[in-house]
Amino acid sequence: MRPILLVGHVRSLTKIKYNRDGDLLFSVSKDSKPCVWFSHNGERLGTFNGHNGTVWDLDISYDSKRLLTASADATMRMWDVYTGKELFQWRSAHKQAVRVVAFAHGDRQAMYVTDATMGQKCKIHIVEIAENPEDQDDETLTIITVPGSKVTVAEWGALNRYIYTGHEDGTLSMWDPESGELVKSVKIHDGQITDMQFSKDRSHMITASKDHSAQVVDAKTLKVMKRYETERPVNAAAMSPLRSHIMLGGGQDAMRVTQTDARQGKFEVRFYHLVFQEEIGRVKGHFGPINTLAFHPDGKSFASGGEDGFVRVHFFDDDYFEFKYPEEEEEE
Repeated sequence: MRPILLVGHVRSLTKIKYNRDGDLLFSVSKDSKPCVWFSHNGERLGTFNGHNGTVWDLDISYDSKRLLTASADATMRMWDVYTGKELFQWRSAHKQAVRVVAFAHGDRQAMYVTDATMGQKCKIHIVEIAENPEDQDDETLTIITVPGSKVTVAEWGALNRYIYTGHEDGTLSMWDPESGELVKSVKIHDGQITDMQFSKDRSHMITASKDHSAQVVDAKTLKVMKRYETERPVNAAAMSPLRSHIMLGGGQDAMRVTQTDARQGKFEVRFYHLVFQEEIGRVKGHFGPINTLAFHPDGKSFASGGEDGFVRVHFFDDDYFEFKYPEEEEEE
């Protein structure tokens, strides 16, 4: 498995994401400069300059023309992917850090989530996205105030029917974006939910948590379908769009990294079979905890971003595609 090392960030990675076609890979980190790369060879196309703090999250429009970023500088910004130019910025009213951003399906709306700081509660803001950037305004369609534990991850569900949020106390919640009402809330983890990624058809999702586990959850019922245990905090989890596999990444808290030898295997990407829940492989490489993971849309490669400031892109060998459990061969 040959890796490509993407060197462009000077601080730890917070999020990486492929565009829909998979030809571009976007990355954000604590160094305030989002980057875009060619995913097949790791060439950096450019950076998006303007933020004044850690960039926590990003999302790309369906046509790959626009990029949204969420930052600790209390803004959500929209960028032109081709020129790197900032098109618009939404500023949180009470200077709260923006933790999460996401385009709704169809790219007509977007949401951003602000942190519970400065005596303010955590809030989900839903805004309209204008077709022409010159017509864009900062008017908010809906503001959902989140009581209790703060939101750490959020995603739109299928057909924008619900917004799903993962919380610091391990709770997973469903919200109605029209009315702003809480539809359902279930405590599925004993620690902070650090990542949430949907399956290709958005019928289920995988969550990662600091309680040393990842879980596959049904999107309609929020019922836990599968659980994967490790011996360290899980910072990132992703589902393969091609095979019945998941991958997990993590490590201990950043402040304890210097006490751990990379050879101890704490900083590997681990692969599990989605159904049988058995570990099927590990990929080494990072010198610190893995903070973010993403499968390529075709399922033939994946990328990982770590506390060490590097993004690594790995292409699967042929034997990865040939490997099957006896039960899987019987199905064919």
